[in-house]
Amino acid sequence: MIPLILIRGGGDLASGVALRLYRSGYKVAILELEKPLAVRRTVSFCEAVYEGAHTVEGVTARLVSADQFQDALDAGEIPVLVDPNANILRNQFLTSPRSTFIIDARLIKTTPKSLPVDVALHIGLGPGFRAGENCHAVIETRRGHTLGRVYWSGSAQADSGLPEGDIRRVLRAPHNGKLIAHAKIGDLLEEGQIIAEIDSKIENRRSKIISPFKGILRGLIRPNIEITDKMKIGDVDLRNDPVLNTLVSDKALAIGGGVLEAILTRYPVFREIDQI
Repeated sequence: MIPLILIRGGGDLASGVALRLYRSGYKVAILELEKPLAVRRTVSFCEAVYEGAHTVEGVTARLVSADQFQDALDAGEIPVLVDPNANILRNQFLTSPRSTFIIDARLIKTTPKSLPVDVALHIGLGPGFRAGENCHAVIETRRGHTLGRVYWSGSAQADSGLPEGDIRRVLRAPHNGKLIAHAKIGDLLEEGQIIAEIDSKIENRRSKIISPFKGILRGLIRPNIEITDKMKIGDVDLRNDPVLNTLVSDKALAIGGGVLEAILTRYPVFREIDQI
């Protein structure tokens, strides 16, 4: 029996994992928040929560209700279910925990709450997970020589608190409020160009978000979503290539490869090859 793989979170890294598993022949579904907060929205399946459906690299994810879940799988799509607590695991009509794998790709970086039921395989991405304690395996998410490696004991590297690469590229909210966009993902920006404003009616504040350098707007959180102080809201890329905004990242694919390795290590598949 081909297992059902439930991925908690549908941001850009989670979507890279979903793509790698989907293309490897697995049945994949995504469990998301009611209002996802992805920044690299063009390559994030969680956008289906807002749009009804969203396609990344030719693969379509569709927002579904519980009774539409199986229909989306049968249609070759990735179902997206608003289910932040993974309550689907309690619904025996949809899936059996004995044939279900959970990939926690929320990148919460803190110790996760326990799942509502035991599952056949539970894989956590990044800090907060400890293999053998709160999951079966952990995948390294930090760039470097160990990116994508599988740990069957212990944990991934601790969160450094700093973005990878040029720290200026990550845009953060200066205070609570809602984002008003003045640029869209894929736009070529000049240094100092206004990307967005953060408007807080409660605090009676309105602040401008400007580009730190010339580059492509790689990501921007969805306008009119409630955001909080210091939240990541955007990403500027020095590389002048808008095509990169339509492709999942090398990092996401590397992590997806680690997830695939973990699955095949625990549940190996052997195929007979006819001799020619």
